[in-house]
Order: sequence, then C-alpha cells, then structure tokens
Amino acid sequence: MSRTNLIKQLKRKNSKLNHSEIEIVIKSFSNSVSYALKEGRNVEIRGFGSFVCKKLKESWNLRNPSTNEIIYRPKRNKVKFKPAKNLLKLINK
Repeated sequence: MSRTNLIKQLKRKNSKLNHSEIEIVIKSFSNSVSYALKEGRNVEIRGFGSFVCKKLKESWNLRNPSTNEIIYRPKRNKVKFKPAKNLLKLINK
C-alpha cells in the first residue's frame, strides 16, 4: 500500500478530516518513529508490532568477489520489524 492509498483509505473512514490533515498526521507519525529509531530507542505499537534498531559491528573480512580486494564496512544500524501476535493471526487466516 502506498502513502496515497493510505491517505485515501483514511479519508473514507474519517470524512471530517481533509487530505492535508491526514497527510500531516502520517508525516508526523513517520518522523516520530524515525527520530526514535535514530536515537536507538525501540518503538512498540500494541496490536501491530515493534520496530527494533539493531547495531551491527564493523567488519574487515569482507571481500569483493570480482576484484578480490578486502573491503571495510563501518558500524551501522539495521531496523527490524517484529509483528504482533494479533497481526500474525490476521495475516495467516
């Protein structure tokens, strides 16, 4: 589902809100989740799932298969999503 489809669906459910208000709500939600993950905090939405920021180590042992040279990969963060039990039950019906 794209952002525009989500806005249209929310507009159908809440006819009192206009397009720009719904877009502001979605932007503020995504910015809040992004900011929390950037700070290293986990985000949990009950009934939906949780976003976890995992820190990956740096590595020197990587090799480029075509040139066979050693590549350095710095520390980085990875975002993982773990769905809630309710969401898994809904999807696997």
